Amino acid sequence: MIRFVHTADFHFGVENYGKIDPETGIHTRLLDFHKALSSCVDRAVQEKVDFFLFCGDAYKTAHPTPTQQRLLFDCFLKLFNARIPLVMVVGNHDNPNSFGKAHALDLFGQLPLSGFHVIAKPTRLVLETKSGPVQIVGIPWPTRSYIALNKTQTITPQELSLQMSTRVAELIRLLADQCDPSIPAVLAGHLTVSSGLFSGSEKRAICGQDPCLLPSQLALSPFSYVALGHLHRYQQVNTDPLQPIVYPGSIERIDFGERKEEKGFCLVSIDENDEKKNATYTFIKVPLRTFIQVEVTLSGQEYQTEELLAELKKEILPDAIIKIIYHLPAGVKDRVDTRLIQQACASAHHIVGIFPIQPPPLRQTRSVLSVDMTVETALKTYLAAQKQPSDRIDRLAYLLQQLEREKLEELTPLLENKPECQPLV
Repeated sequence: MIRFVHTADFHFGVENYGKIDPETGIHTRLLDFHKALSSCVDRAVQEKVDFFLFCGDAYKTAHPTPTQQRLLFDCFLKLFNARIPLVMVVGNHDNPNSFGKAHALDLFGQLPLSGFHVIAKPTRLVLETKSGPVQIVGIPWPTRSYIALNKTQTITPQELSLQMSTRVAELIRLLADQCDPSIPAVLAGHLTVSSGLFSGSEKRAICGQDPCLLPSQLALSPFSYVALGHLHRYQQVNTDPLQPIVYPGSIERIDFGERKEEKGFCLVSIDENDEKKNATYTFIKVPLRTFIQVEVTLSGQEYQTEELLAELKKEILPDAIIKIIYHLPAGVKDRVDTRLIQQACASAHHIVGIFPIQPPPLRQTRSVLSVDMTVETALKTYLAAQKQPSDRIDRLAYLLQQLEREKLEELTPLLENKPECQPLV
């Protein structure tokens, strides 16, 4: 039985929320990610797995800080000391945008240590483990450089994505044909599958130009298990459970779009003595920082702060990351005392913010006036459009009538004494 850990998307360096830890001088979110990965590595050592498979995106960017590199190496060194081989597939966040520059995982491939395998180009690796050999077909994040597209060709982003998807599928098929059917094989890639579900932090990728593959282009006959990275939600995306295509998801929550998702890794087993070499896997959770989003619709002008405080009492706030949203009715003044809300959240690890949401006031439509209207009718129409009370409208109309009568009385004598016009001779 060959057993291995499948994980991906560490994203060391994501520091959206939190603060500097006074004891270590390190951002608390980086420590959260390190804690989650350490839990994964410790379980791998405890289970005495045959190898550890990481499917891309070690850091937030391709230019990690020395602190981020040290913490990641600290985890990987545990695997080295336990004599567990480590296979790493380069992800899109590991790749620099500039051609010729080293990727973020390049350092691990250059170390004079046995057991570290970095896959930066499509390849078939035969990995010797204590339980026997296993074939790993590694497909890093697709780039123009390694799939040999014409760099001078002018095409649209949609055409480029289609060409890259087609070429990657061809490379997977070519490497699959090279696999020895008598040895278990695993496809490991940092890829987007058409049936995959995106998390909150990745929704923009739906509208992007990521190369996208069908499950049928990955679930080829040599592969007992397809291990993927890139999507942050744990999911199995193949309709055939006997040939699983699995995203283990990110090791920690990236943002509030992932607040309800469990995070962890997959412990995979392949029976090399079975003719079909079917794989089974178990998702194992890791310890996480709690994300809480409190969302309240306030009833009106009074007791706004009290309503929010009552809702906060329902949550377990200590050491959590809190985001507070409250909805106000249109036209109601915001009277929430944010100081009291912050005091109520004093035990929380971090308050992202207190965000009021209120529908915009209805735009005042112009009253429909016409030159054919009398002055009184025009006045009443205008005041009605301004939503003036009916008694006020009647009062102003009465005053207008009085003003018109007074003006008429002033003009009548002038009109009566007006000399008649004499005809010209």
